[in-house]
Amino acid sequence: MVALVSTVAYLGLDARSVEVQCQIAPGMPSIALVGLPDKAVNESKQRVQAALSAMGLALPPKRIIINLSPADLPKEGSHYDLPVALALLAAMGVTDAELLADYIAVGELALDGRIIASPGVLLAAIHASAAGKGLICPAAQGAEAGWASGIGVLAAPDLISLLNHLKGTQVLRPPPPGEAIEPPKGPDLKSVKGQETAKRALEIAASGGHNLLMIGPPGAGKSLLAACLPGILPELTASEALEVSMVASVAGTLEDGRISRARPYRTPHHSASMAALTGGGLRVRPGEVSLAHLGVLFLDELPEFQRPVLDSLRQPLETGEVTVARANAHVTFPARVQLVAAMNPCRCGHLGDAALGCSRAPRCGADYQSRVSGPLLDRIDLHVDVDPVSAADLSLPPPAEGSAEVAARVAAARAVQTERLAGTGARTNAELDGDALERFATPDEAGRRLLMQAAEAMRLSARGYTRMLRVARTVADLSGADGIGRIHVAEALSYRRQPPRA
Repeated sequence: MVALVSTVAYLGLDARSVEVQCQIAPGMPSIALVGLPDKAVNESKQRVQAALSAMGLALPPKRIIINLSPADLPKEGSHYDLPVALALLAAMGVTDAELLADYIAVGELALDGRIIASPGVLLAAIHASAAGKGLICPAAQGAEAGWASGIGVLAAPDLISLLNHLKGTQVLRPPPPGEAIEPPKGPDLKSVKGQETAKRALEIAASGGHNLLMIGPPGAGKSLLAACLPGILPELTASEALEVSMVASVAGTLEDGRISRARPYRTPHHSASMAALTGGGLRVRPGEVSLAHLGVLFLDELPEFQRPVLDSLRQPLETGEVTVARANAHVTFPARVQLVAAMNPCRCGHLGDAALGCSRAPRCGADYQSRVSGPLLDRIDLHVDVDPVSAADLSLPPPAEGSAEVAARVAAARAVQTERLAGTGARTNAELDGDALERFATPDEAGRRLLMQAAEAMRLSARGYTRMLRVARTVADLSGADGIGRIHVAEALSYRRQPPRA
């Protein structure tokens, strides 16, 4: 007899069906696990055997073969423990295999038989919903699984409770529904003194989802401005929140099934490796660019990042996804982020200040800024200089306009874009391309002439030209204009700068 239990393998945000097959046959006592398991999966034999021993069960003195089908699909992770244990128990006759046919099982086993949390339960629940099955998962992740509609969830604290429920001697209560937590409060724009140009660029970036680079001396307020950005961005829609939570579930950072409508805001240190930023590792995990999906990726001290690490962002910024290639699999994660970066104008940070600048100016500024490649700078729509704030500015009272007022204008501009871009596949002006760009971001004749003159003078690339049209469309949306005029093109061009020459 062969007992069968369904589970899943995770490839990025895709859950693939896996069938755990267990056969107990005459022969020398042994247990073999086949089907391209990694070390964590192969070690499940010891965890399962210990869990069964804690329940007072011993493996039969026979030859036990456990196959993970399809055999050519790599299996990674500890979530195979529970389906392996259930298949083995069904083959031993402890539980009925027919009762398990309507479920997909995921979960890690402790040595005492407890079922503990493992990453990716939300993906497994969505896969089970599409397959018309229920889900067996750890009790700690029942609320997370509950976000997938239309499935029955068995959230068991331990293996004994699960078996008693399947036998009908105990009833596992349905898990509580997951909570949608309130977005955390961040800094308010009222705390930023002066910097009107930078705040205007921040509003444009938020309204259209554009990438932004701030250049200025230390202490000018670049990091504070970036921290204010989440407070003026609109909340995630229900579908977007689920999409973001799927990435968090795979990364194992979705706690207690709590889903937030706040957009992700990730701030990796400049010592981050390429795998940490774009994803990868021995067991492929999403990187910071994917954990910031539909949110903000803030890179402070931009030139201090390793140049190959920064250049690895070029493709994700363009395509909205990142593919981690391995010899046995290609894993794709979403990476539709809004890049916000900050940097000093030079290593000492005081380029242009005769009193504080170093003796190598201006050469030190060109050397320092050239550490960021031209192709990456070309993908940043808005470049703004953040001037130092004087003591006179700091002594002024807080500005009358704060994040709430700016957020209202951003929300209005985003609502216009949502209505305009319905059916195009784009969410914001920053994603305009092809026919949609031609239809919605073509300036009037005066604006077109100005853009052509600027493109020639500034030697804009095709990408730079396209991005200027997108920014001009956002400026027009903020002003309430239906079309793009010369004034909108002029403001968009004012935020464009040429890469420094080394």
